[in-house]
Amino acid sequence: MQRTEHPLLSPSLGSQKTLVSFQFGHSSARPKVYLQASLHAEELPGMLAAHHLRAHLEAAERDGRLVGQVVLVPAANPIGLAQRLDHKAMGRFDLDTAQNFNRHYPDLALAVWDRVKTRLGADAQTNVTTVRECVGAWLQAWQPLTELDSLRRQLLLLSHDADVVIDLHCDWEAALHLYSEEACWPPLEPLARLLGCRAVLLAKESGGGPFDERLSGLWWQLADQLKAAGIGVPLPQGCASTTVELRGESDVSHRHATQDAAALLAYLEHLGVAQVAAPHELPALPCVPTPLAGSQTLRSPVPGVLVFLVQPGQVLAMGDAVAEVIDPTAAGQSRVHTVHADVAGVLYARVKERYIVAGGEVGKIAGSTPFRSGDLLGA
Repeated sequence: MQRTEHPLLSPSLGSQKTLVSFQFGHSSARPKVYLQASLHAEELPGMLAAHHLRAHLEAAERDGRLVGQVVLVPAANPIGLAQRLDHKAMGRFDLDTAQNFNRHYPDLALAVWDRVKTRLGADAQTNVTTVRECVGAWLQAWQPLTELDSLRRQLLLLSHDADVVIDLHCDWEAALHLYSEEACWPPLEPLARLLGCRAVLLAKESGGGPFDERLSGLWWQLADQLKAAGIGVPLPQGCASTTVELRGESDVSHRHATQDAAALLAYLEHLGVAQVAAPHELPALPCVPTPLAGSQTLRSPVPGVLVFLVQPGQVLAMGDAVAEVIDPTAAGQSRVHTVHADVAGVLYARVKERYIVAGGEVGKIAGSTPFRSGDLLGA
């Protein structure tokens, strides 16, 4: 294991933050898997899971069972970890730029197109290596002007050449679920089985430039550009990436974290990163993947006290009551407004606050029929 401290750009005199990474296995070994946690810095279940996974990886390396390479970043956002306001963590948005820490990553396909389009040939694996080298060179040459961009650059430097990228997040209150691009689903399906995902949300591209999709989107976007330009060379999907939502913000327990770390280790063994005496028998997938464009965000048209009638992970029919919003100040008697499901599917996430303003978000249901377009992720 190699522990490395990566200093970020200093935003002010006398101030500097450091990103820490752990590398297990040889730097040239394949497959390479990159895992990070808490890019949204108040989302801590992944950080605890990374703590338990680190012990597994140390043991595998010590016992000579690690044949691939794993890069683990347990706390991917030292900037957000330091942000607090009124005793509350503020780890989703950078207070200096107001940008979401998981949006606005550079378009890597656009960045390297001119470099790669004339350098690719008939061999698919050589082309994968060429693209990775070009991306690495572009990232090395990038000179960020802000602390936030220096964090983005460092995370991409650590992950750009990975075969699989796993970004561990969580929601406010949620059942375990994951997001991914459609091109990545086949290699990630075993991970969803091992984790016991209650919802899987897929999109060709969800929009907004999130970390994981910039890494996997690079490949299908370049392949599309090659085809459009009439350049007939093979370019496989060189990276499968996913955002895994490890339940809710309050689900920080050794019980959950040891379970999740064991599932992640089993997936690494399934990929051949770590040797195992006998192959894992994959459990059944607890859900049917659904399009991210079919996810309904429930909202309340009125303010009041929010009372949920169903739990995360519960399967709902269209028209089912999800929550009540109660105004105890209404004339005559308290007003009770019921929020209903407009699609059938799993309630995979809901808000943590129990007072809601008019137009406020209540929760999300994984519907099977696409009806949304444009940027599919929230703020």
